[in-house]
Amino acid sequence: MKIKKNIFKAIVSLNNKILPSLIHKDPAKLTKTEKAILGYRYWTLKNSK
Repeated sequence: MKIKKNIFKAIVSLNNKILPSLIHKDPAKLTKTEKAILGYRYWTLKNSK
């Protein structure tokens, strides 16, 4: 399990550098693509902990 967490931590670090930050946007007004990015970022963050 430790290897899996380390992989996800590396992915989260990469996501923070590459993917756009959506913190200042209203979740109700996000496009489908932005919702997918937000969901992916959440999924990787939850798996890294």
